[in-house]
Amino acid sequence: MPETPAAPTARPTPTAPAVLSAEDAKLVVLARGARGRVGAVEGAAVRDSDGRTYAAASVALPSLTLTALQLAVASAVAAGANRLEAAVVVTEASTLDGAGHAAVRDLTVDAPIHVAAPDGTVLGTVTQ
Repeated sequence: MPETPAAPTARPTPTAPAVLSAEDAKLVVLARGARGRVGAVEGAAVRDSDGRTYAAASVALPSLTLTALQLAVASAVAAGANRLEAAVVVTEASTLDGAGHAAVRDLTVDAPIHVAAPDGTVLGTVTQ
């Protein structure tokens, strides 16, 4: 059985906040809602190349741990998405988690990943 690669540990640091389009601002609202609904550490939302959106909250169970961004990407893939246009993570951290970053980059290399505070203020954008 092949070994499962370890989750990336790099934590990309967002650059200066980008001016959000209306579509990306909607992702912030969806991510905040996903986080707030269950009181999760993080909320995330992604938009695929067809304009469909997927929102998720982080999951921390004894047998399963997923970042909100990993779960949002997984939901998009499960619905048939093969490319993402943008992603948002709402978190108290000032950096993007490596595993969520890697999940987005598995589908697309150039989609902006906006990092926002719990109040919706965009802290920065990861573009690499």
